[in-house]
Amino acid sequence: MPARKIMVVDDSPTERFFIADLLAKRGYVVVTAESGVEALAKIRLERPSLVVMDVVMPGASGFQVVRTLTRDPETQSIPVILCTSKSAETDRIWGLRQGAREYVTKPVNAEELLAKIADLVH
Repeated sequence: MPARKIMVVDDSPTERFFIADLLAKRGYVVVTAESGVEALAKIRLERPSLVVMDVVMPGASGFQVVRTLTRDPETQSIPVILCTSKSAETDRIWGLRQGAREYVTKPVNAEELLAKIADLVH
């Protein structure tokens, strides 16, 4: 079975490295982006199986990127997990309404994130 490709999008180098390293150690192929704008361009090229994305980023927020992806027939089938420090229930509901499949808050619980990824990537 080919390795699944996951894109990690976060403007924090520390968070990006932590999640990318966690996934790489589990056998996933990882590609990264530092912003929502970069993610939109790379998603079309890389065709990841799943995207793990921060919400608060310069340029385009994770909410805006998810909304763009879910409205585009080419990318709407790619599941997105929002991974953010925004822990209010209203933020979680808003993120899911924009099209995110899951919502995880920081600091990231590695086992929780891995379980959600495993549920979405078959």
